[in-house]
Amino acid sequence: MLRRMRVVPTIILINIVIFIFWQIPVFEIRKIMTHNFLVSYVHLLNGNFWVLLTSTFSHNLFWHLFLNMYVFFGFGGILESYLGPTRFIKFYLTAGIVGSLIHCIVSAFILGRPEVSALGASGAIAGVILYFSLSFPKEKILLFGLIPIPAIWGAVLLVGLDLWGLVAQSKGGGLPIGHGAHLGGSLVGVIYYFWSRPKNSNFRQWIR
Repeated sequence: MLRRMRVVPTIILINIVIFIFWQIPVFEIRKIMTHNFLVSYVHLLNGNFWVLLTSTFSHNLFWHLFLNMYVFFGFGGILESYLGPTRFIKFYLTAGIVGSLIHCIVSAFILGRPEVSALGASGAIAGVILYFSLSFPKEKILLFGLIPIPAIWGAVLLVGLDLWGLVAQSKGGGLPIGHGAHLGGSLVGVIYYFWSRPKNSNFRQWIR
């Protein structure tokens, strides 16, 4: 039986509140948000290490917030129900922080643009998706919300697109997407899956 979710709704609420603050057209508030809820290599050089975490709750565009929270609710709800709130929040926050850190490393040392900032829960959510997909490789997920494919192929596609996007960015092209953050979060999902795999031997039986 699925347990009642506590962590996932709380995280979604925090993301919504921070999004609302981004929409306030007051210079001082925008300055505070920029200083505390964006992550970049320059931020870390300035000692703003907390942005590795706070940026993972930060969205300033509605479509970005909606898409991330929609995906997070679906995958995150299942994982929280199995792992329990304490283990799930530790895993989620670790994926988010590592994703932020990898973004900083990639932007500074691969793209040569240490000032490029990022925000959003995508890195942490990528970790959740990878963990889910490795645990339930044959489960059907909806690509673009329409096309059913096995979860493991969804994970392969996600990582493949991020690798392709990162290569394109390194050549001066690509889209303004934090592929490094996605890959960092995905790496945490893979590592956590193999680290916790013996404990999760009955995961599929439990979830069905």
